[in-house]
Amino acid sequence: MERTARITRTTKETDIVCELNLDGSGKYDIATGVGFFDHMLSGFARHGLFDLTLHCKGDLEVDSHHTIEDCGIVLGECIRQALGDKKAIRRFGNVILPMDEALILCAIDLSGRPYYMSDLTFTVPKIGEMDTEMVREFFYSVSYGAMMNLHFHQFTGENNHHIAECAFKAFGKALDMAVMREDRLQGAVWSTKGSL
Repeated sequence: MERTARITRTTKETDIVCELNLDGSGKYDIATGVGFFDHMLSGFARHGLFDLTLHCKGDLEVDSHHTIEDCGIVLGECIRQALGDKKAIRRFGNVILPMDEALILCAIDLSGRPYYMSDLTFTVPKIGEMDTEMVREFFYSVSYGAMMNLHFHQFTGENNHHIAECAFKAFGKALDMAVMREDRLQGAVWSTKGSL
């Protein structure tokens, strides 16, 4: 059975529809009105082999904050919903991903306890029309929406585009590892507590 979720969220600031298939092939249909953000989400979906549809109409006349933050909330909720009871998943995922001069570690624990840590460092305020400070806000929102531990560590990186893209791709690869099924668990969750 494919693990899928569909969530809609409408506020005075954003109108979002998100569909996620954790057992997809990396197909994506993304339109948020923020070109660089769309590019980042495409990399996440493709390299995680997730099928992702994410459409957002946000108050971009203000700035990109509400659009990107709310997309993070909804994507995180889709991840949590698609995982269901989390039985027989590997739970942990990590990858050290290179992109030219950038080298980023992403580590995930689908523990049911949200926590976000990152030392990603940007030296420009914007990449395209996306505020670089929104990289943190997006991943923070995903981690709390999905109830996951999410860590990033930047070993190297000078080009801001490379740093951001490396992080999004690493997130996709690490999440793919964490949601993989583990047959040896025989339908149980990977925890001494008996639940996640």
